[in-house]
Amino acid sequence: MSRKTLSAPLALALLMTAPTIAHAEDDAASATVPALTYPDTLRGDTVDPQFGVDVADPYRWLEDDVRVNPKVAAWVADQNKVTDAYLDTLPGRDAFKARMTELYNYERFGLPRKAGTRYFYTRNDGLQPQSVLYVREGLKGEGRVLIDPNAWAKDGATALAEWNPSEDGKHLLYSVQDGGTDWRIVRVKDVATGQDLSDEVRWVKFSALDWAKDGSGFYYSRFPEPKAGEAFQSLNENHAVYFHKLGTPQSADVLIHATPDKPKLNNSAVVTDDGKYLLVVGSEGTDERYGLTLYPLGPQGAGKPVTLVDDFANNWEYVTNEGTRFTFLTNKGAPRQRLVSMDIRKPAQLTQLVAESEDTLVGASRVGTRIILSYLGDAKSEARMVALDGKAVANISLADIGSASGFGGKSSDPETFYSFASFARPTTVYRFDTLTGKSEIFAEPKLTFKPADFTVEQRFFTSKDGTKVPMFLVMKKGLDRSKGSPTLLYGYGGFNVSMTPAFSPTRLAWVDKGGVLAIANLRGGGEYGKAWHDAGRLDRKQNVFDDFIAAGEYLIAEGITGKGQLAIEGGSNGGLLVGAVTNQRPDLIAAALPAVGVMDMLRFDRFTAGRYWVDDYGYPSKEADFKNLLGYSPYHNIRNGTAYPAVLVTTADTDDRVVPGHSFKYTAALQHAEVGNKPHLIRIETRAGHGSGKPTDKIIAEAADKYAFAAKWTGLDVK
Repeated sequence: MSRKTLSAPLALALLMTAPTIAHAEDDAASATVPALTYPDTLRGDTVDPQFGVDVADPYRWLEDDVRVNPKVAAWVADQNKVTDAYLDTLPGRDAFKARMTELYNYERFGLPRKAGTRYFYTRNDGLQPQSVLYVREGLKGEGRVLIDPNAWAKDGATALAEWNPSEDGKHLLYSVQDGGTDWRIVRVKDVATGQDLSDEVRWVKFSALDWAKDGSGFYYSRFPEPKAGEAFQSLNENHAVYFHKLGTPQSADVLIHATPDKPKLNNSAVVTDDGKYLLVVGSEGTDERYGLTLYPLGPQGAGKPVTLVDDFANNWEYVTNEGTRFTFLTNKGAPRQRLVSMDIRKPAQLTQLVAESEDTLVGASRVGTRIILSYLGDAKSEARMVALDGKAVANISLADIGSASGFGGKSSDPETFYSFASFARPTTVYRFDTLTGKSEIFAEPKLTFKPADFTVEQRFFTSKDGTKVPMFLVMKKGLDRSKGSPTLLYGYGGFNVSMTPAFSPTRLAWVDKGGVLAIANLRGGGEYGKAWHDAGRLDRKQNVFDDFIAAGEYLIAEGITGKGQLAIEGGSNGGLLVGAVTNQRPDLIAAALPAVGVMDMLRFDRFTAGRYWVDDYGYPSKEADFKNLLGYSPYHNIRNGTAYPAVLVTTADTDDRVVPGHSFKYTAALQHAEVGNKPHLIRIETRAGHGSGKPTDKIIAEAADKYAFAAKWTGLDVK
């Protein structure tokens, strides 16, 4: 991939003082804040003419890989030096770090998977950097450590990512994630001895890992090996499915499915319940618009493929099959999704098993002779059980307002596991029997706090165009609500992702210290199905920002928070949200926390996974999309001459999902502009990636910095 770079030298030794602007609406605290001295960032003269618009990009050079360009590395070091010095002055940081450490220090279990007579599950004793994988011989057996990734790296930043036991439980397929990267190294372990086999597969990314039913090998997806030095920022093209036979080198792997005529397709493979077919799911972007190709499996490997779906227009999630009769979850003809079956000999003919309902169907899995359906009703989890023909059997009782996940299983076994969590209740893992309908606790954490000390409410507010939008509020029981409280408003609003109740020790620390937590279910998410998603993407993306602004206005109007007490937070697409809303309504906000955000909307598709995001954002190369993107791109719309809230940008120098150049360029532009004296800083983590696989201590340290910063500027008195 070619990258445009600047040849002018970077004058890193020079420092500049941000211009100051006095505004009557600034609170007393900000009026006395001295201007910070930021590192002097070279402004280049790059200008891109696009559709009659000359688009300046003075910080193009900051897109370079920090591990390749020493000038970018020096800029990162200088920015961190300024940010660290400022964060060291915040009185609440140590208190937040101590409380977060206490709240994180509880035993956590992942969902078990049964293979043969063995049960595999992850466990963290509380403050371990990474969770450890255990195996039990039988349900009541003693847990034995199978993989402890905490020994893999001194900084704890090498993680166990995806894992899958073979059907008989004799082998474990697992992947290694180093420094938060999306790339994976795949290995195989002998479960009985705990020793790794010689097998190793590289250049795996965005892949399912599924075993052949006889355990002879596994199916995976990979990209071609990037050129030297380009792995970090390489575009993801020519994704292909391979079969790896145990005991052979990767060079001998068999190519099963490739689409060289459509290099942008991602191709992921899953073996069907009966082991007779390999289903390859193709997709080009982030939308749930898939193609389905089916390979019969036999002694000689994969046979001639059969195309089931090739219009890439709808969601198709494989649930189960009985011979040639396949069951899918789909949004074809049902924006909130339904359950259908098809005979693969006549794939165009669908039979409805479970009709679309008012609640959004978000998952389906077969367990024994039952199918468990997962629904969202106003962003809260519900679970229902039906027979294979779709007839209702029973609802599954859940503990409270919260989120349930799991329910995976096999057609040969009525046993499944699921987890349940809420804002003030950490994950409890349950074992469920689909024949008896009974749940029992498999693992329940011992806590260092009382969930009953916190309250959770759901409110609905009205957005700019009259749409009713839900929002969860979390606060400490007994909080004085006669006056506004410092409030952290969190949002995402994109890619069909639903913001459901979840436990976060770091955010609970904010609430525990007297703040209010608000989670808004913005359009662009999946809370109410396809229509809700569609209402917040492409040329309707402004609806997401309007929803978030309306949420903030509602919190102030209702007296939940007050003017000068509102902080906003979001990550990735949510970082874009925070950046855009900060530009559009700086007067509404006291502090902004954009994390790993997509900040340059005109170049996002040129790096790593960015090309997938055109489904939600549009194509910068198309005039209508370009004009829409330019209208809200955080990097291009900083309002010079307007007082801005305090801003703490966070990213990682090794993020290969949303490359850090987005945050680097946005921060440089913010520091250069005349936007007032409040701090506009960036915190750049090392070996942390986009967030996945981040060790516990780094999670706590970053969150303590962010929330101490927000506390400072919202007036939260952190004892």
